[in-house]
Amino acid sequence: MSGSTYLEWLLANTGTEWWHDSADPPELRLGLERGAVGVTTNPLLSSVTMARRRPEWAAALQDVNARGLTGESRAEALIGAVATHAAAMYAPHHQGTGGRTGYVCAQVNPSRAGDRGAMLAMARRYHALAPNIAVKLPATAAGLDVLEDCIAEGITATATVSFTVPQAIAIAERCRAGRRRALDRGIEPGRCFAVIMIGRVDDYLREVAQDARAAVGEDDIRQAGLAVTKRAYRIYQERGYEAVLLVAALRGPYHLTELAGAQLVMSMAPAPQEWFVTQDWPREERIGREIDADVVARLSTMPEFVKAYAPDGMAPEEFLAYGLTQRTLSQFVEAGWKPLEEIR
Repeated sequence: MSGSTYLEWLLANTGTEWWHDSADPPELRLGLERGAVGVTTNPLLSSVTMARRRPEWAAALQDVNARGLTGESRAEALIGAVATHAAAMYAPHHQGTGGRTGYVCAQVNPSRAGDRGAMLAMARRYHALAPNIAVKLPATAAGLDVLEDCIAEGITATATVSFTVPQAIAIAERCRAGRRRALDRGIEPGRCFAVIMIGRVDDYLREVAQDARAAVGEDDIRQAGLAVTKRAYRIYQERGYEAVLLVAALRGPYHLTELAGAQLVMSMAPAPQEWFVTQDWPREERIGREIDADVVARLSTMPEFVKAYAPDGMAPEEFLAYGLTQRTLSQFVEAGWKPLEEIR
């Protein structure tokens, strides 16, 4: 083992970059020290830091009180405060790379996942807060419409609540359409990041398999998210998409080591970071290793996996109703957005 950590090796020797998955200021500072070049946040993470670091957010809370903000407007303002704080910390990356890195996510109201007008208006307000904010939109039919509009207006966007190959393809296609519209109007297109919540795929299919008594084992389940991500990545490379894959929700070191070398962004919370700064792993690029065909065949006995793995497994109109989409949106609403509306 050399003196550098696995994470340092990854950043120095491959095309893989990483963003810090947190909204907590001390953790964000640690991420900067470890080489993070961006920040992913969501309503849950914003709610957690507001509750945990009340003194640090006292000014933001006083501001929303003084303005008499309640309900949705209150939560939006607090998420904006969290995002702008992080955006200031990561601004040197954004400035130093000409806007390629240094982005911080600010998520629209997850209970508005089908409301195009509300999401676009909120996206424009977040964009006005700082040049390096990436507006986080759900990968639903409505969210994809807003994503294209954002890219066309020069607003950088991250498509989240995304777990599947068809969602990843739809995001990239709408990003491309938005870019064409922007360039036709002489506007610099917004950048686009396409999330795959890799660990949530495994979590969901594990329950589906148990409920259906499917003939798949734990080793198969642990490769489901990897199979989805590797297939999406291969398609991105073949088609030359401008959108960048952003892999989130890691459940084990293998979710990074088996993707090492890919031209993508990994989103890592503080706990997963420890796997790669305190332990060493094989220092080799593994993105080109295919998932065993027998594993894919067993997983494919589950319709919910096929929806996630097949490029045409779902149409955009089906994304919102996908079980994992509903589960994740509910968590973001109940454990994130609503507590921000109510925090005093």
